[in-house]
Amino acid sequence: MATSRWARRRTRRALRRACRFDVRLPSLHDGIAFATRISVMEMSEPPYPQPVEETAAQIRQVLRKAAIEFARTCDPADLASAHDALGVHLGRQRSLPSSPPVVFSAALALDLLPDDRSAVAALLAAQRRQTVADVLRQQKTEALARELTDPAAVLARWIEQDHADWAQPLSDTAARDIAQSFAQYRPAHERTAEFAALELIRDFLDSFSDSSQKQMLYALLAGGMHHANRPEHAAKAAALLDGRPPAPDGEA
Repeated sequence: MATSRWARRRTRRALRRACRFDVRLPSLHDGIAFATRISVMEMSEPPYPQPVEETAAQIRQVLRKAAIEFARTCDPADLASAHDALGVHLGRQRSLPSSPPVVFSAALALDLLPDDRSAVAALLAAQRRQTVADVLRQQKTEALARELTDPAAVLARWIEQDHADWAQPLSDTAARDIAQSFAQYRPAHERTAEFAALELIRDFLDSFSDSSQKQMLYALLAGGMHHANRPEHAAKAAALLDGRPPAPDGEA
């Protein structure tokens, strides 16, 4: 009985040794890989349906495939998160399709070789440079778009261009059309119901050319705000009745 118990223990230790292996796993970025050591924790008691080496080879094959497929989603720039995610993935119970089945799970140690660490550092540096360039380009584009909503700015840009043809200057109508195109554009974060409502109200007010009609609309707007118990907004709307812009928040 004792011999049998010790024999099973030796078999389990032999399987664990045979299932401890190193593998280079791909990452989210081609050319950068994880250096990984995988260790198996078998949960089935010997004897196994097949010899230890054959059983170990099948377990390594299952774990290697599972690790490679999952590692492709892991970012080598965040090694700690990659280690945790891969650890959870390999820590799930798996089994070989044998009779009886061999049940096992795995643990791992994850790292990057020096060349891969250098590649990650270079990648992060390139990403930072690209982010700075993108932000600067976006700021320049947004500033230019805001500027060109004014027909005068469109004309000024035309004047500043090289070889401006003064014999055929940009017409006022063309400048207004260009400015209107920029004024109507809205970035993605402004394409909401609130911004659409503002555009609708602006177009509605612009459709009344008579000042008395606009005064009536402002009076109705102020009355509606009073009715909605919004006295500060009502006061700003009432200021429009006098033909003056409402005071900014915090000012009398």
